[in-house]
Amino acid sequence: MLGMSANSVSYNDQGSSVESGVDAAQENSNIQASISGGAAAFSLFSADYKKNEDLKEMLESNKESLKLEAMKRVVGLIANGKNASELFPAVVKNVASKNIELKKLVYVYLVRYAEEQQDLALLSISTFQRALKDPNQLIRASALRVLSSIRVPIIVPIMMLAIKEAATDLSPYVRKTAAHAIQKLYSLDPDQKEHLIEVIEKLLKDKSTLVAGSVVMAFEEVCPDRIDLIHKNYRKLCNLLVDVEEWGQVVIIHMLTRYARTQFISPWREDAIFDENSEKTFYDSEEERRVDQSKPYIMDPDHRLLLRNTKPLLQSRNTAVVMAVCQLYWHLAPKHEISIITKSLVRLLRSHREVQYVVLQNIATMSIQRKGMFEPFMKSFYVRSTDATHIKTLKLEILTNLANEANISTILREFQTYVKSQDKAFAAATIQAIGRCATNISEVTDTCLNGLVLLLSNRDETVVAESVVVIKKLLQTQPSQHSDIIKHMAKLFDNITVPMARASILWLMGEYCEHVPKIAPDVLRKMAKSFTSEEDIVKLQTVNLAAKLYLTNSKQTKLLTQYILNLGKYDQNYDIRDRTRFIRQLIVPNEKSGALSKYARRILMAPKPAPVLQSAFKDRDRYQLGTLSHTLNSQATGYLELSDWPAAAPDQSVRNVEVVEPVKESGAPSLGKSKAGKSKEKFYSDEEEEEEEEDEESNSEDSSSSSSEESESGSESEENSEVSNKSSSSQSEKSSSESDSDKKKKTQKNKKIQQQKPDSKNRKQKNGNAGKSESRSESESGSGSSSSESSSDSGSESGSELESDSDSGTDQKKNTKSKPVQSKPVVKQVEKKEVSLLDLDDFAPTPVTTPKSSILSPSLLSDLQGLSISPTSALQASSPVFVPETSYELLHRMTGKGLSGQYRFTRQPCIYDSSMVSLQLTLSNSSEQPLENIHISQKSSSAQNIHCFNAVERLEPQASVTVSIGVNFNDSTQAANFQLCTKEDEFSVSIQPAVGELLLPVSMSEADFTREQGKLLGMNESSATITMSPENISSQSVSRKVVSVANLGVISSTQENIHRFAGKTVSSSSLVLVSVTLKDPDAQITVNTEKSVMGSMLLRQLKTALGNSAT
Repeated sequence: MLGMSANSVSYNDQGSSVESGVDAAQENSNIQASISGGAAAFSLFSADYKKNEDLKEMLESNKESLKLEAMKRVVGLIANGKNASELFPAVVKNVASKNIELKKLVYVYLVRYAEEQQDLALLSISTFQRALKDPNQLIRASALRVLSSIRVPIIVPIMMLAIKEAATDLSPYVRKTAAHAIQKLYSLDPDQKEHLIEVIEKLLKDKSTLVAGSVVMAFEEVCPDRIDLIHKNYRKLCNLLVDVEEWGQVVIIHMLTRYARTQFISPWREDAIFDENSEKTFYDSEEERRVDQSKPYIMDPDHRLLLRNTKPLLQSRNTAVVMAVCQLYWHLAPKHEISIITKSLVRLLRSHREVQYVVLQNIATMSIQRKGMFEPFMKSFYVRSTDATHIKTLKLEILTNLANEANISTILREFQTYVKSQDKAFAAATIQAIGRCATNISEVTDTCLNGLVLLLSNRDETVVAESVVVIKKLLQTQPSQHSDIIKHMAKLFDNITVPMARASILWLMGEYCEHVPKIAPDVLRKMAKSFTSEEDIVKLQTVNLAAKLYLTNSKQTKLLTQYILNLGKYDQNYDIRDRTRFIRQLIVPNEKSGALSKYARRILMAPKPAPVLQSAFKDRDRYQLGTLSHTLNSQATGYLELSDWPAAAPDQSVRNVEVVEPVKESGAPSLGKSKAGKSKEKFYSDEEEEEEEEDEESNSEDSSSSSSEESESGSESEENSEVSNKSSSSQSEKSSSESDSDKKKKTQKNKKIQQQKPDSKNRKQKNGNAGKSESRSESESGSGSSSSESSSDSGSESGSELESDSDSGTDQKKNTKSKPVQSKPVVKQVEKKEVSLLDLDDFAPTPVTTPKSSILSPSLLSDLQGLSISPTSALQASSPVFVPETSYELLHRMTGKGLSGQYRFTRQPCIYDSSMVSLQLTLSNSSEQPLENIHISQKSSSAQNIHCFNAVERLEPQASVTVSIGVNFNDSTQAANFQLCTKEDEFSVSIQPAVGELLLPVSMSEADFTREQGKLLGMNESSATITMSPENISSQSVSRKVVSVANLGVISSTQENIHRFAGKTVSSSSLVLVSVTLKDPDAQITVNTEKSVMGSMLLRQLKTALGNSAT
């Protein structure tokens, strides 16, 4: 079944700050105290507002338990349909929390409101990018889900890069999320189709059952016409189908149905040949018969594989899966095999009425072509009194389709009961069904007609009217034999009030007026009396009756006809007026009438063909069963039509997978050769990898969703799994480790670290089952110290893991014992510089060439603390070129009750923490009383990651004091809000950083600058061209303007027209490169950094600064 979802998008970017919310709540409480009890409604709204304020305070507290409880309540509000968008600023601050459970809830909230609060979400985009490298697979997946939910075209390159990285993630859950993000990115920017197809092609090769359904859905959305991507993965998808999750099975089955209709020949050809041979005439040549018999139909093995692997899914508990398999068999299976789906479809009729409706619609379509499939189960389609009207109508349709000479008596007895139903619509539909049975089965035509005549005396006028309509259709087949019925209907004319029934009787009177020559004129006389009060459809048939009687019996009806034509001439309905004028010119001869009036009798009294009563589902087989288009009987958006069977069988070899051939060669008995040993070990390691991956899939959610209190038990179980994995793969590692031992000893002599990366990658491809399973299981555990170690090791392929990998071929037992000992200093390093280590993954594929990283010794903690693998972090920080003296107001003296504050950026490394920005505060007392215990609230400082200054015990009147603080802005220009307190008061203040103050200058050579700039191209580059006046293009003026805007270092340049500046972000140490190229009279500014949002903001400020110099 097709699924449709609608997202209601609203934009509400206005978020109130904490301090204004508290003041508003206090004002509301004061108003409540002053008003009388009659304002109960206002009190109610104030309570709701206060409730949200409590949530804000809990989210900004320094207690993890309060934050977690607040997030649970917020998610509960969302689940109940309440609007929680005003809490976005308070929630997004907790996205960098260390509590895994809190992080999960924050990401759930962000996925819901990221599209509405786009501006605030963009400010935290760097945090989401760092979370893409989190050790916990659920956090990585959630971060990608949030990124893809911010539907802003400007971050399309960031989303594309994140999807490509997630597509190669070790966790199948993250790869599944990447497949979901592909569809979102494609809907946002269809121009990315070619790049997304590359990712889809890679994910289609994934062996994980968790990924299969999602990537096929992405394939169906992005490139359903690229059937060539399915060829190599067809057999794998067929074999994985049983183990894929249910909704993934639905998508895969529908896709494989379309694929099979293009790649296999029709299995119905054999039946067609048989039918043709049975109808061959006696004079057909024997030669033609031999040609037909020499081409028997042989089903393609892949076609049979699909039918065989989908057959067990008929027992699925999911209705959509069963329906998908049924439509696959209906469209692909040989006709003698289709009947196996009947019992499964009948079983679904015991489900909910919504399910019954869809299933019955599909059965109604099938029963038209193959009655024999459902005839044994005819009792399952009997109508129950508890069925809804639409269910009853569909069952009635199916019973009518199943009617034949053998069972018509049973069905008619059932219909007799249905006619007496209190449901008028259902009773009318039953009469229509009786009419269809009478038309299709000639043996019961008279019986049905007599029964319908008896219904003309029914008390219910709806039943009588429907009977008249059906009788009118039946009488057209044999009018001469049933003149008594026409007379009987004429007598009932005065008692029938339904317009359609009265019009049907009038049509019968006019069409067969020769059979009732005495009754028809009398009916016309009655209609002339009531013509003006009749419905339009009755008036039209009255005009037709008058015209026909005028032509057959003009003596009795001439005056009546003229009277009716005159009434119709002035009728309000223009159709009736038009019909009247046409009939008058046709039947009444005059001077102006031409030759057409001579043929009036032949025109009006021409015999009409009897109507064919057909099923409403007859033409629905043009749509694929089980689709929304079939249900609506109209082509829905996104519907993909099934193609016709190919005339000739396409090439079968396109589905052959080349990997199968080396496996057969590996079975040779030459175990002593290194090549044979490696290929055999690769074969077995791939199998073990699949088993481990399936085990990890089944346990990944349990292990990663455990709380932080259970981290120790998680790490212990992780170590146990490592030991078991190593022991299970020890046999497969023996041959390869012995054959490669000499090679590894040679490669470890010189440049150990540089050659370990290609060596480890080579071992992972050939005989690295143990190392692969270690890194995968460790990176997916998501808790404990070993989890953080494995994430950094597997992501950057550096540190202690590389050492242990290099020694695993010679002494694996020693490696197993020594690894837990090495984990302790590595954990400290991760905790101290978490952000910089996470960012190292971006540079993992490139070989390390810096001198410092080549002397890495993982056993020494001091070396680890001073070491960095990334080329950017190996650069030396330099002193600032320019330190601005500009101060910004922190607190006004009127607001602070005499206490005022100024702050400025010192542009020096923070002495408290290297990831913090150093600021200098100047506090002044302009009151006449001394101020005591001036400090920053601990609650706000912990929430904002601020290093506070020591409390000022006493500040005398008209005195000032200068203190320093450190603020971790996390490379974001979002303001840091905190409480500045005295002994008696608290004041809410904020520090708004400029993007240039979040940098530290670095020194490097021109060659290093060019090399690093070459790595930061594409989405990591922002450039613009401005116009400058000739007097302001000197090196001094350009350098002065640039360093005044941003804390960058000046790089010496050999070219006079190019000025280069370099720095790194304070929090994550990401490199920021700025170059200004002077082209008289223009200047091109280029900013290169992996922080693309920061780069665009810095470029905007540089354009403003250098542009002002031009004016």
